[in-house]
Amino acid sequence: MMNPQAPPSKRLSIHDDTIMWPIRFNQHNPFLCAMRIANWATVGPRRKGSSLAAMIASRVQKGRFQTRRLTYGSFWPEQSVKLLLPLLYQMVPNEAHQQMGAVWLLQHFGWTWVGLAAVDDDKADRFLQAMVPILSQNGICHALIVRIPKWNYVDEMIDYAFQHLESYITLFERKPSVFFIYGEHPCFQVLITMLFVAPLMGISPVGKVWIATSHWDFAAHSIQKNWDMQTFHGSISFTVHSNQPLGFQRFIQMLRPSWAKGDGFIQDFWEQAFDCSLTVSEGREKEEDKKKTCTGEEKLESLPGILFEMKMTGHSYSVYNAVYAVAHALNALYESSSRWRRTAGGEKLLFQNVQPWQVHLFLSNILFNNTAGDTVHFDDNGELVAGFDVTNWLMFPNGSVVRVKVGRLEPQAPPGKELTIYEDQIIWHPVFNQVLPASVCNDHCYPGYSRKKREGEKFCCYDCAPCAEGMISSQKDMDACIKCPEDEYPNKYQTQCILKVLNYLSYKENLGIILVVLAIYFSLVTVLVLGTFVKHNNTPIVKANNRTLTYILLLSLLLCFLCSFLFIGQPEKILCLLRQMTFGIVFAVALSSVLAKTITVVLAFMATKPGSSMRKWVGKGLANAIVFSCSFIQVAICIFWLTTSPPFPDRNMSSLNGEIILECNEGSAVMFYCVLAYMGFLAIVSFFVAFLARKLPDSFNEAKFITFSMVVFCSVWLSFVPTYLSTKGKYMVAVEIFSILCSSAGLLGCIFSPKCYIIVWRPELNNREQLMSRNRERKEGRSSS
Repeated sequence: MMNPQAPPSKRLSIHDDTIMWPIRFNQHNPFLCAMRIANWATVGPRRKGSSLAAMIASRVQKGRFQTRRLTYGSFWPEQSVKLLLPLLYQMVPNEAHQQMGAVWLLQHFGWTWVGLAAVDDDKADRFLQAMVPILSQNGICHALIVRIPKWNYVDEMIDYAFQHLESYITLFERKPSVFFIYGEHPCFQVLITMLFVAPLMGISPVGKVWIATSHWDFAAHSIQKNWDMQTFHGSISFTVHSNQPLGFQRFIQMLRPSWAKGDGFIQDFWEQAFDCSLTVSEGREKEEDKKKTCTGEEKLESLPGILFEMKMTGHSYSVYNAVYAVAHALNALYESSSRWRRTAGGEKLLFQNVQPWQVHLFLSNILFNNTAGDTVHFDDNGELVAGFDVTNWLMFPNGSVVRVKVGRLEPQAPPGKELTIYEDQIIWHPVFNQVLPASVCNDHCYPGYSRKKREGEKFCCYDCAPCAEGMISSQKDMDACIKCPEDEYPNKYQTQCILKVLNYLSYKENLGIILVVLAIYFSLVTVLVLGTFVKHNNTPIVKANNRTLTYILLLSLLLCFLCSFLFIGQPEKILCLLRQMTFGIVFAVALSSVLAKTITVVLAFMATKPGSSMRKWVGKGLANAIVFSCSFIQVAICIFWLTTSPPFPDRNMSSLNGEIILECNEGSAVMFYCVLAYMGFLAIVSFFVAFLARKLPDSFNEAKFITFSMVVFCSVWLSFVPTYLSTKGKYMVAVEIFSILCSSAGLLGCIFSPKCYIIVWRPELNNREQLMSRNRERKEGRSSS
């Protein structure tokens, strides 16, 4: 009854309705189970094992659903229930959240190969129909589905077990290591019985990780209180969120059977739990004589945890919140009505006249904090806005049970943060040696490998194939290897991409230093030779064969040595434009000078013959014309190259593994080889002319030395082409620099070393008298022969 003068927490008097207490009575609040609160609201569990439609139809016919109904225990997802019970309030969260919570839990631990166990009824069928697709969509396979018989007569359960013996052998002895169980309290009783009789059937139960929904309850019948429950040690379940109201622990410790006058449940529970008898009636005296007598002072905390827990569970907490929700709704209704609804005599509102819809208005908008500090309110569908606790169950040999909260499932949290797991607090079954259990179809494909599907098997079963060249996999169980970015390359094990190293000929590396030293050395030698010739510019050996051409040739050779520096260092736009152009033009000038000197020797000899018409061609004019015209052709080729497809800096990503080649892209390979071909043409012409003039009678005839120099020059550049094409990166540039230095050094050494020898070491030979005497000796030798 309602006492308006009393405080809100004491205005209700609770009357028991149809009592359906489970054996472990504090699984539901010690005060409440299914109860009618005055005439305005009913708090009770969802009936298990009965037809929902039949129960509702029966209640509607009897007019039993005119009040507000608050349910706890299982969640009613059926839409038909909301149509028949529009004023239904459910004190547990929607169980659909647990399905996604289980998926997130499996993904968190990397369990992709799991077993499903469900009770053999229609509700479990609907669960499996919903759960199997959800698992597949999230990359998880179910290895097998085991149906657990409903609690029934022992002989019928034994017959069912033998009919499905093969499935149960698979359950106990084979993979997977993780089982997701769906079922309510009686399902657990059946599974305990199956595990108990398994050794009698030749089956040795092994450790597994059991994941259960909130319907699951590790509560045993009194006959099972001494059975070994360690098979379930380390199990994980989603439990309805609970807390410990103030004073509840003390109440449980003080509870005595003598308090409950007329409450047969308390007496029955006490006798079964402590295996003793209380004096109740004479008709039971003979049966009770076989048991010890209960003193009534037994301690509930001494009972095994599998039979009785001292803390308020999720179901009890739901009942606790339901009673307080109705109390707050009635209190709000009273306070609202007392302001204006009064009788003609000034009396306050009589609560016997309150209609159910009035309570509904306040109950649907209720929002309060209970004594445990949690907020209680409902959403638009009449469902309690709350989450689930992730509980780790610890079963000890002495029968004690400890539930440890190791996480939280908050459906209202932002996406990706719904599930929180404190992995370091979880205790696993001893068979796993406190190492995270693995539950996969086969071993993981580690980085460097990708998954390859097995034909005819589920997608969670696969082989591991190594990544192809140039590709990596950086995580376990990747479906496909990925290609590294263009500026990166795979490491040795193809597990990660490494930034490629820049490859170009640098002044800081040994090869670059060596080439720089050689270029500087030959440049200094050229300068020294040029200085020597300038110093002795009036001597016959310098004047012979056109002194101007000699200076042009020495200057062009000096530039050939110096142009090597354009090839060293990081390529830039200006360097790329100047590199091949400078090299081609300077070498063309040098070869043109050599050709002009050779033709001058030939024309000078022919002009000495009496009546020769070649005298008009002898002189500086012809030599300068040859140098200019031959050089101009090379300049024209280079200009055409620059205007059509000029060279440019480029990054070659693919030629060398692990390196980015910084190079000058020639723009047009055809034009590059045209420059080389024209140089080769000049060298070959010079070689043939010099070869023909090698025996002409001249004291300072350079033809034979030019012949040797052209042999060296052509040999160097003929070997350059295949070598250049077979190398990559900085070594390609080094080959070209080496060819430039060698060919230039060949010209310098073969043509000028004999002259320098005479000028420096044999100056007596460098005079006109010696020249004339040597000419006479040659003529006399030819006449005598």
